[in-house]
Amino acid sequence: MDPHLQTVAIVASVTLLLIVLELVRQRRLFERYAILWMLSAVVLLALAVWAGLLSRVADTLGIAYPPTALFVIALGFVLMLLLHFSVAVSRLADQSKVLAQRLALMEERLRRLSAEQDEAEPAGEPVVAAAKAEPKPGERPRRTSGVSS
Repeated sequence: MDPHLQTVAIVASVTLLLIVLELVRQRRLFERYAILWMLSAVVLLALAVWAGLLSRVADTLGIAYPPTALFVIALGFVLMLLLHFSVAVSRLADQSKVLAQRLALMEERLRRLSAEQDEAEPAGEPVVAAAKAEPKPGERPRRTSGVSS
C-alpha cells in the first residue's frame, strides 16, 4: 500500500474513533450505538496499520488493489450500521405510535370525566360536598351533635 494512502487511512480511522469517544463522553451518542462505530473504526485502523492483513483480505475477496478492499470493508460496515439504525428507527416509530394512541385515549377519558363532573355539579357546589349534605333516599339524617333524643 502507498505510504501516503496508508497515512490518510490511519488518520481517518483514528479521527473516527476519537469522534465516537467524544460523542459518548458528551452523552450525545448511546453506548450501544458507539460500540458498532468503535468496532468499525478499530477494524479499519487495524487494516490501515497492518498492510499485510489488508493484502490478505483483498486476496481473499478477490480484489486486486488492497486499498480498494479497505473501502469495500468500510462500505460493508456502513451498510451494517444503516440496517441496524433502520431497525431501531422502525421500533421507535412503532413505540411512538402506540404512545400517541394511549395519550389520545387518556385525553378522551379525562374529557369525559370532566364533562360528567361538570354535569353533576349543581350551581358550582362540588359533588363530594353535595353527597355529604344530602341523605340517601330511605336513610335517616345523621346527627352531628352528641345529644340523643
